[in-house]
Amino acid sequence: MTEIEKKYGISDIIKKGIGVSSGIAIGKIYKLDSGHLDTPSFCYMDKSYIPLEIKRFKDAIRQSKKQLLNIKKQIIKNGKGAEHVPIIDAHIMMLGDEKLVKDTIKIIKDEMVNAEWALKMVLKSLSDFFSRVDDVYLRERGSDIEHVGDRIIRNLMGKKHEGISDIKGDVIVVSHDIAPTDTIQMTKGNVLAFLTDVGGRTSHTAIVARSLEIPAVVGLENISQMINDGDAVIVDGTIGTVVINPSKDTIKEYKKKKKDYEDHDRFYHKYKALSAQTIDGHRIKIMGNIEMIEEVPSIMDHGADGIGLYRTEFLYLNRRHMPSEEEHLKAYKAVVEKIAPNPATIRTLDIGGDKFISLMELAEEINPAMGLRAIRFCLKKPDVFKTQLRAILRASAFGKARIMFPMISGIDELLAAKALLEESKNELRQEGKPFDENIEIGMMIEVPSAAIIADMLAKEVSFFSIGTNDLIQYALAIDRGNEHVAYLYEPLHPAVLRIIKSVIDAGHNAGIEVGVCGEMAGEPEYAVILMGLGIDQLSMNAFSILRVKRIIRHARLSEAEEMASRILNSGAVSDADKSLINEILMRNN
Repeated sequence: MTEIEKKYGISDIIKKGIGVSSGIAIGKIYKLDSGHLDTPSFCYMDKSYIPLEIKRFKDAIRQSKKQLLNIKKQIIKNGKGAEHVPIIDAHIMMLGDEKLVKDTIKIIKDEMVNAEWALKMVLKSLSDFFSRVDDVYLRERGSDIEHVGDRIIRNLMGKKHEGISDIKGDVIVVSHDIAPTDTIQMTKGNVLAFLTDVGGRTSHTAIVARSLEIPAVVGLENISQMINDGDAVIVDGTIGTVVINPSKDTIKEYKKKKKDYEDHDRFYHKYKALSAQTIDGHRIKIMGNIEMIEEVPSIMDHGADGIGLYRTEFLYLNRRHMPSEEEHLKAYKAVVEKIAPNPATIRTLDIGGDKFISLMELAEEINPAMGLRAIRFCLKKPDVFKTQLRAILRASAFGKARIMFPMISGIDELLAAKALLEESKNELRQEGKPFDENIEIGMMIEVPSAAIIADMLAKEVSFFSIGTNDLIQYALAIDRGNEHVAYLYEPLHPAVLRIIKSVIDAGHNAGIEVGVCGEMAGEPEYAVILMGLGIDQLSMNAFSILRVKRIIRHARLSEAEEMASRILNSGAVSDADKSLINEILMRNN
């Protein structure tokens, strides 16, 4: 009888978590001691010891930086995972973050406490800040600060850092948490899968796991305490399930599922090189949504026609000083060059409201979602805005970059943004710095007022991108984060579809392209309806691309148009429409 059988008296114990990287793995557990730390408690320091304690803290930071630089050197030398080096660079940069370093030193001095406790207090403050951020992509960046903090604390405590690269044999790694710097060192075939107590789908750890195609389940709460080295487990990263101590019959069943999954994966990957073209010859552009450069290989591997949404907020996080033009340029240039010759649509800063960051000392707002955010913030801070605009323009000299303004609510805002862009162009011309003189300028339609005057706005831009997440929220007066009304969030609400249709018509009448970059775009059933409404482009996460390509290739534009027309006129999706969508999904399956 195994240890887990002794502990629970049964086999086939099933744990549910968050599947962040698809695939099935069957193997033995390797426990990695790189996660949760029991930090030393509060310790009062005599005043005479404070300088030594500050020195101890600074030494731990230097040691942490040295460790990360060595990891970076090894990865570059091995040539595997080199595209993820920017994550390590970001962690190195965080080690110099003023809030992290200066605030810790201040607490050591003012409270006369040990460095571990002072750092713990700073990390808690940062964690609380990120936990309040509504935007899931920004919220997950808090985990990077925690990983950096854990590394410093380990060095303060003299704890050894166990390296994933040293693991021998094929194993399934389990830990309280795994830093992205550790995940990058995983090589497919050695680490079969990994499991963690904490984590989310958009963390850097999850992004790296998907790019390396390593099955992973996170958010398992206490998995690191439930199992031990050598225990047998099955990991299903597609649905977020872990089977502990599986029976022979269960192993046999999952071996078949694993083969079916791999066959299914190969089945979908045949669509990678194919365009999203309907049976009757209508083509839709399929683009990818990204936040970091390490996501580019994944969207390319899934056959994206380019980047439809590049979120840039990460550049402003965890720092008190604004990113410089050169820092912006480095990030944008890398993405533009990597996706070339396809286009990269770079969205300007969409931060504020619930997305405030430490470097911006702005007052709290009663209703942040409708307050000083996105383009409103940028127009209030033209120096910050122009730094970003200049960098995007300069990046356009290295590939096809497009600029997209978020949360435009009226013509005056759009004209003001364009005026600052023209100022930036003139400055660059005078400085002799090259850029694409014909760079395309677009805007997001995510505010109902912009949708109503889309015909006016269309005359001023080269393309529209409909941000359905916010548009649905604002149009239906629903807070998506409020569990009491979340059930009312309905993408196929006739009002929402009529708004989308009116925007598409306004764009086409002005001769410009109209796309969708919200979550709606990545759902195959919605994609068909959006195509029927006349959409030109759909932008989504990497793992929706092949599914959406497939349904479009097995649909007819004529039937999609008829279905969209019926829904617009009847105000609901009928059983006949659901049957048609299912029929399309099953064609040539």
